[in-house]
Amino acid sequence: MPVRRLTLTNFRNYHTASLHADTDTIVLVGPNGAGKTNLIEAISFLAPGRGLRRANLDEVAFLEGDGSWAVSAEIEGALGLATLGTGIERAVEEGASVLRKCRIDREPVGSAAAFADHLRVIWLVPAMDTLFAGAPSERRRFLDRLVLAVDAEHASRVNALERSLRSRNRLLEEPRPDPHWLDAVEHETAELAVAVAGLRVETMRRLETVLASRTESAFPAAEIALDGWMEKLIPGHPAVEIEERYRMVLRDNRARDAAAGRTLDGPHLTDLKVIYAAKGITAADASTGEQKALLIGLVLAHARLIAEMTGLAPVLLLDEVVAHLDPGRRVALYEELLQLGTQVWMTGADPALFAEVGTGTAVIEIASGRLAPKQRTTGSANH
Repeated sequence: MPVRRLTLTNFRNYHTASLHADTDTIVLVGPNGAGKTNLIEAISFLAPGRGLRRANLDEVAFLEGDGSWAVSAEIEGALGLATLGTGIERAVEEGASVLRKCRIDREPVGSAAAFADHLRVIWLVPAMDTLFAGAPSERRRFLDRLVLAVDAEHASRVNALERSLRSRNRLLEEPRPDPHWLDAVEHETAELAVAVAGLRVETMRRLETVLASRTESAFPAAEIALDGWMEKLIPGHPAVEIEERYRMVLRDNRARDAAAGRTLDGPHLTDLKVIYAAKGITAADASTGEQKALLIGLVLAHARLIAEMTGLAPVLLLDEVVAHLDPGRRVALYEELLQLGTQVWMTGADPALFAEVGTGTAVIEIASGRLAPKQRTTGSANH
């Protein structure tokens, strides 16, 4: 039970709330707008990044509060018992920058990346349902979340690459950019680009192995690949060679990129390709139900990969995932979650959808940002 107690202060529609988790499966039920997703979003802030909604820090503050918010969790993670905390304080001056603070056992740490030493958190939310048919940027963001759960420093490298690309773009906007400055920026850009692409390639290679082993799953097998020339070169070429090649690309394309107002080549444009293996078609061409099943299979495989690499299964947040699954697939999902041995937090409006979830499941009713004092445990003959 990685998350033992969760405490929210001025978070979304919760003024104050505290939840004791004494089981590995927690189901949050209640009407739409009650605060189910808000609660699991709070848990997602125990991972690097901006949470499962990708919200700005000030957006998650309680509307009637002073602008501050806090999430605290007592966990039993990779290093034993610990208390993780994060949030923002009330701005002392209007317009002042908002900084997220993170603490472990009440001691400040540099960022939420330090939380990864204790636990990993991954999620599946309705906004991801259009992933395969949506824009490449959404798949790239999904890809980087997969990598981030493996290497907590990945986000800092991606952000550094984006800053370096912006610096280059600003230089190219000048009528006569300094070639020495451009050389320096492009040198840094190439190093960061190859580091980002390399970790993506390694994560996908490992994930492919796990996906290939999922022969008994009720969720269809997927084949994955990265669509980018740099990623194709990485397995067979030294990093320094690829860096130099990318510097030449950047140097040769200065005029073109200046005219476009952006850098038109590099891993910041890489796409994640997913194939529905059984039918040999792209995931984008599969039906809505098939896409959902493929996505669930990918997330479950990713969770298994993290467990194999770290020795500890990640906390899994599933927001409204079971609502559109047929009864057979719901049971199959519950069985796979049980085999995975992870702590799972699920949300849904209809408690009946969780009837087969298994023994020892805490069902918590939520209404208007309040946790109902009544908790009950469901059981099933299937487990």
